[in-house]
Amino acid sequence: MNIPAELRYTKEHEWLKLDGDIATIGITDYAQGELGDIVYVEVETVGETLETEEVFGTVEAVKTVSDLFMPVGGEILEYNDGLESDPELVNTDPYGKGWMIKVKVTDLAEIDSLLDAKAYAALIG
Repeated sequence: MNIPAELRYTKEHEWLKLDGDIATIGITDYAQGELGDIVYVEVETVGETLETEEVFGTVEAVKTVSDLFMPVGGEILEYNDGLESDPELVNTDPYGKGWMIKVKVTDLAEIDSLLDAKAYAALIG
């Protein structure tokens, strides 16, 4: 199971990578493995400002549809257009080309409440 040490994680299996006050967000390797083959990612919240734990979109797999939750509050600046034509990037490269959104973080202190790699690894066992 791939759990990059430089990222932060949520109990809902989203990951976050911070660059200044811009966060790149996606779902973890564990989450994509549990979901199976991703067939569609829907994010219609670009330009909106959402709070922590609000739903920013959905991911559809062959077996199920799951909500995507904001790890931190902020304005959604960008959606990964590559997922429109190639949603399986979430399966093949969840921490790279399979990222989902970029967010301008409202309160950087919220990052401290997220799990580090060790805590996330303990969560998923």
